[in-house]
Amino acid sequence: MATGARPPGPPDRGAVRSVTVVALGLAALAAIGSYWLTGRFSGQRRFGAIDTPGHRSLHAVPTARTGGLAIHVAVAVAIALDAMCGWLLDRSGLEQSQGLGVMLAAAAVLAAISYSGDLHDMPVLPRLGAQLVLGIITVWGARLTVEVVRVPAWETVGLGRLAFPITILALVWMTNLYNFMDGMDGFAGGMTIAGFATLAWFAWRGGQPAMLWISLFVVGATAGFVVHNFPPARIFMGDVGSVPLGFLAGGLSLMAIRDELFDMWVPLLIFSPFVVDATVTLARRIRRCEPIWRPHREHYYQRLVLAGWGHRRTVLAAYAVMLACGATAVLYVRVGESTRLALLLAWAVTYLCLARGVTTIEAKGSTSS
Repeated sequence: MATGARPPGPPDRGAVRSVTVVALGLAALAAIGSYWLTGRFSGQRRFGAIDTPGHRSLHAVPTARTGGLAIHVAVAVAIALDAMCGWLLDRSGLEQSQGLGVMLAAAAVLAAISYSGDLHDMPVLPRLGAQLVLGIITVWGARLTVEVVRVPAWETVGLGRLAFPITILALVWMTNLYNFMDGMDGFAGGMTIAGFATLAWFAWRGGQPAMLWISLFVVGATAGFVVHNFPPARIFMGDVGSVPLGFLAGGLSLMAIRDELFDMWVPLLIFSPFVVDATVTLARRIRRCEPIWRPHREHYYQRLVLAGWGHRRTVLAAYAVMLACGATAVLYVRVGESTRLALLLAWAVTYLCLARGVTTIEAKGSTSS
């Protein structure tokens, strides 16, 4: 169990299935609303957040980075419509709804702080401090502490006194790696659709309507945005989009671990295209004593674009990896312990091969030029 207090009662799968159609309808409305808003924001400077290309950028013309605003407004409207009907509270129970409320409130504050950063280039320490404080509030308020780590086909390791700080660090890392990986047209949006759709499936399977509804709302709103963000992008997500979405991805994953929908390896599998790239790149920069907060073009996806693959080919290849990771996560919960370990090891080998492949493509590109 991920925390000392279990959610009240067993999951009501029948209740979840009975409202899935309504949830899908609201998600479709979120997609339409987000598509319309993103189109209105594209190319407009009235909101002030413009990404001007520099020598470390992959884009060539100034581009609005307010797409995250459209996503959040669309999700907020879907939540408001749901609240007017009272569906989510009635189906989820008070404790789950309160925990989700804490998470959503923290994400809203992060969105406001991140939008300010988009406008005024806020220093890294205040932003990181805010993320730590909001992470503590969310993990404590929603009771999301992960107390054990289950290693397939081996044993369960208790985290003891380190459980709370490790959970906080994991949530903050997910928040930031999403931001790190939002550097290519359609990339973060695609990961959001694939990742949150997989979380929605687990919520539907486990009878957790709160997680199901919010995940579907995020999927719908992001789908409307991605139409405008797919290469060549007319608008970017911006920190106002990537930071809160990373926070929600981490928070909902912790909620699912708490409620025993899956263990910690499942969200790591789902979001591994981001987790692996960001973690390896960060480790490489730390080893070279480089300032990790400065913009760069060393992520694997950036290197592929620069090696000649271009945005569209690179992002389509990334989508294939994302879908494969989601499918593996679904398979993971249906097989035995030994097979689970084999799946994790297979993906570790796969990522090693993919990293080697990027290096090979770079070498061929430099030779041909």
